[in-house]
Amino acid sequence: MNELKVNELTKTYGEKTLFDHISFHIHNKDRIGLIGTNGTGKTSLLNILAGKDSGDGDVSAIQQPNDYQIGYLSQDQVFDPDLTVVEAVFQGETPIIQAVKNYELALLALANDGLNDAVQKQYAQAEERMNKEDAWTADTDAKIILQKLGIETLHKKMGELSGGQKKRVSLAQVLIESPDLLLLDEPTNHLDYEAINWLESFLNGYRGAILMVTHDRYFLDRVTNRIFELSFGKLFEYKGNYEAYIIAKAERERVGVEQEEKRKQLYKQELEWMRAGVKARGTKQQARQDRFHDLKENLHQVNQKGQLEIDMATQRLGKKVLEIKEGNYQIEQKTILKEFDLLIQARDRVGITGKNGAGKSTLLNILAGRLSLDSGAYSIGETVHLAYYTQQNEAMDPNQRMISYLQEAAEQVQRSDGTNIGVAELLERFLFPRFMHGTIIGKLSGGEKRRLYLLKLLIGQPNVLLLDEPTNDLDIDTLTILEDYIQTFKGAVIAVSHDRYFLDKTMDKLLVFQGEGQITTYFGSMSEYLATSKEESKKIVKIDTKAAKEVEKKEKKKLTYMEQKEWATIEIDIGSLEERTAQLTEEMNHQGDDFTKLQELQAELSSLEQTLEEKMERWEYLSEFADN
Repeated sequence: MNELKVNELTKTYGEKTLFDHISFHIHNKDRIGLIGTNGTGKTSLLNILAGKDSGDGDVSAIQQPNDYQIGYLSQDQVFDPDLTVVEAVFQGETPIIQAVKNYELALLALANDGLNDAVQKQYAQAEERMNKEDAWTADTDAKIILQKLGIETLHKKMGELSGGQKKRVSLAQVLIESPDLLLLDEPTNHLDYEAINWLESFLNGYRGAILMVTHDRYFLDRVTNRIFELSFGKLFEYKGNYEAYIIAKAERERVGVEQEEKRKQLYKQELEWMRAGVKARGTKQQARQDRFHDLKENLHQVNQKGQLEIDMATQRLGKKVLEIKEGNYQIEQKTILKEFDLLIQARDRVGITGKNGAGKSTLLNILAGRLSLDSGAYSIGETVHLAYYTQQNEAMDPNQRMISYLQEAAEQVQRSDGTNIGVAELLERFLFPRFMHGTIIGKLSGGEKRRLYLLKLLIGQPNVLLLDEPTNDLDIDTLTILEDYIQTFKGAVIAVSHDRYFLDKTMDKLLVFQGEGQITTYFGSMSEYLATSKEESKKIVKIDTKAAKEVEKKEKKKLTYMEQKEWATIEIDIGSLEERTAQLTEEMNHQGDDFTKLQELQAELSSLEQTLEEKMERWEYLSEFADN
């Protein structure tokens, strides 16, 4: 059975213990969400499992079959800038992946120089190899993945792509290779909501195991069947999705606090006994003395995070905050804003979402005064004190200590009730324990630096917040603090995000960028907008698909070579799918109260039923030309 085992894994960085003898198994079909505060070692664990790093001591801490394949989507994937997209995507060493790569390269060459005899010969050889390796299905799957992730320019050099485009190429690469275990570090970063929806469906039907780090709580809830939480060097396992984890964790922490209180009481009693100087303390009392020392060592073993709230006063805002009138903006001949009007008032909560590359971050830069409109008017209210949380941190001195970095902004901050709070206490409330306050910035993880940067902006006590993809590098605990802060914040907030949970919880108005200057305004939550858009899309797709099929039927006379191959096996495929759906239905009828198993079976059944419906539609279409 294909599974990966981790036994007593330990990892330290200087004085910090990331993993203290943690153990777990990853089974086939596991969908595991790995969560924890920034700096607890999530990415480090992925690096170790992927073989890019190692634990301390015993190299046999990780065990896996010899033929076990692991695919890794890292945060900092590096590509040769001279590789084309197709070369970067198909880097796997399996014969099928190599066949698909050669075929796609041959197709590009044929499109550029179709009359060249050498190019034609190269294409014929590539097609022959595709037939030999039976790689046509893999090629089709690869093209679907590329299309769904918005990767269309296969001939471009990697050096020409943006950071977001490179991340999507990285994701396509690991999905196409289809390994036994997918390690995914923030897979939803740089994806729009349509791509995220598709990725959810793809991962639910994935044949292997998945271990992923993600801040997207809806994504966690819909994909995972296990949760691993890293906290203070320990790994805690939970069955079920994110919602089940929240319930189970609350119960674990409640029990932990109760046990801690009982230990304190027992320790107090034992301390009184030890100090009493009982003369009869002979060998018979040695066990009690040992228990006292054990209690002393185990006291305060329940590690709890800082308070998940932050309260700071906000400077008063006037009625007018930010306003754009008839704004126009183009970049590289692409329209971003076209006769665009926007009025931001105090207490507004505006989420900016939509297609990648449509200009969402550009609008924030205009609002922040970093870019100027081509035409139109932009004005800022006199009382506005603006803070802009960008996708990149400001320059940080790696040798500067955390607390002094914050003290540059303020020594203390006024609360909303008029009292003051010091920088050290704010650090603790932002999940930086007191022992970390003297740590130099160069020793922080990327996520910890992002958290520190955000806190410095908030310490400035702004009354207008501009947030550019705030969920990309922040952990769930920090996001919870930020979301709660936004809900009580007395100023205006404008945020660019694709995170549906964040938008649902914090925003009541959306600007949805469609591209080429088309911006839809929607009053309501992100989930409501997506539900409305889905229903409208279904109507349009039905009309367009029906019309396209009618045109194709009139022009088409017979099946192509590939369609003939598909027709020869399609009835067998349909029979197999029908048999499996019947088996799944029967299994579900005998699961009783095992809700986790029922959830897994239902997800597989839904995926199979969709595939079966598509196959039946395909059979109906092919049958019209099969006898011609």
